[in-house]
Amino acid sequence: MTSNAPGTAVAEVAELPLDDPRALAAVSLIWREAHLLDARGYEEWDGLWSEGGEYIVPIDREATDFASRLNLVHDDDRMRRMRIERLTGGFSISATAAARTVRSVSRFVVTGREEDAIEVCSAQILVGYKREETFVLAADVSHRIVFGADGPRISRKIVRLVNSEDAVTASGFLL
Repeated sequence: MTSNAPGTAVAEVAELPLDDPRALAAVSLIWREAHLLDARGYEEWDGLWSEGGEYIVPIDREATDFASRLNLVHDDDRMRRMRIERLTGGFSISATAAARTVRSVSRFVVTGREEDAIEVCSAQILVGYKREETFVLAADVSHRIVFGADGPRISRKIVRLVNSEDAVTASGFLL
């Protein structure tokens, strides 16, 4: 699969091919994911993932080798499910003071294709409300969507926050 790093020139990036049903299925899956996260449907959100899927929020926006770098989040299946348990179990601060969120995902661009997968980059703006405060987070997001017998699934999601190097407090939601 070819893929463009965060700093890649715009001229090298593919557009969203509206005649490719996989691209449309990927965008539909990404919108469904956003809806589930805002609705706190974390168990159903986990069902959108393929076996071995990675959820990554790097500190360094230019990072590509996540295993050897410090990340805000670098979850495999097990860690993702543990995170969901903390958010839904009621025993952690992230569950008791969960933020309400509304996110908008747009600017979809296909940046890579394989026979059974497609990579889509997008922009995400998240508005949250927690402890009587409203906040805004912006991110460049990359999804690798795989296609199998059970339909499209997320195999990798990388959320590159605009302010990734700033101090981070407990969020009480997933990006």
